Amino acid sequence: MSAQASHLTRTVLHSRGWILIDIYLDFHTGLNDNRPELQRLLKDCRSGNVDTILTKSVSRFGRNTAETIRLIRELNAIGARIIFENEEIDTSKCESEFLVTLIEAYAQEESYNRSENIRWGIEKRMQNGTSLLYNRRCFGYRKNENGTLEICPEEAEVVRLIFDFYLRGGSILSIIKELEKRQIQTPSGKKKWCTQTVVKILTNEKYIGNVLLKKTYSDGFPNRKRRNNCGEKDQYLAEQLHPEIISKEIFDAVQSERQRRSNVVIDENGEKKRAGKRYCSKIMSETDIEPFDGTLDHSSYSE
Repeated sequence: MSAQASHLTRTVLHSRGWILIDIYLDFHTGLNDNRPELQRLLKDCRSGNVDTILTKSVSRFGRNTAETIRLIRELNAIGARIIFENEEIDTSKCESEFLVTLIEAYAQEESYNRSENIRWGIEKRMQNGTSLLYNRRCFGYRKNENGTLEICPEEAEVVRLIFDFYLRGGSILSIIKELEKRQIQTPSGKKKWCTQTVVKILTNEKYIGNVLLKKTYSDGFPNRKRRNNCGEKDQYLAEQLHPEIISKEIFDAVQSERQRRSNVVIDENGEKKRAGKRYCSKIMSETDIEPFDGTLDHSSYSE
């Protein structure tokens, strides 16, 4: 990308009558909605600071055909033109929109086909068990010389501690408070824990030696939004793939407890519905948490 920017900069500097105002560079895929530099460019065009945009190609400008045409029309309306270098298209000319439509549609279809081929390959590797995602590291584990997961003793003890606190009646917030009190760092090495991090640990099946793939999925072209997989797509479960940190009995007990504390109940049709307010019979305070001596007793949770 830096090479492209350098090339376009030289082109502007060697063009008579052109003045380089700025370089606008978004380090994201064209399918990404978060394009702050594009928004900054549009703002400069609307204010009259920029009247000519030089870009490498049609496929680099918009996420899809519809957005590209919309941007061209908006910029033409305020007197700003776009020059697509590869295609030699100047949007100030009357036939440019038709050419851009054809080129962008072709590029869009090519991108879609490439994406589908990649998706197909990922899916096949999930099916036959060769996907590297099965050995993706998470907090509590590390990779050995063979690239498979093994227990990281120090992190695993924190995982057991979190499960233990929760089953003894601790809320997520009280667990966070205790972890920070003991100066235990988060999986990313930060001092402050957040609710989502603790919940992810409590619901991660990797801690019983299993791996479940495709918990989320993309809803496909053109939105490409990630969604939770609630049965819409196939999932792939590999059991006893690596050593367990938490027993299945404890893990299942935590999931049952999470459901009990929730105000969502499942009716006879298997549908989730909100129940009335519930109040926990025990609220864990600092005095409920015993000093941690480095060992955990889970015997009361075993069958």
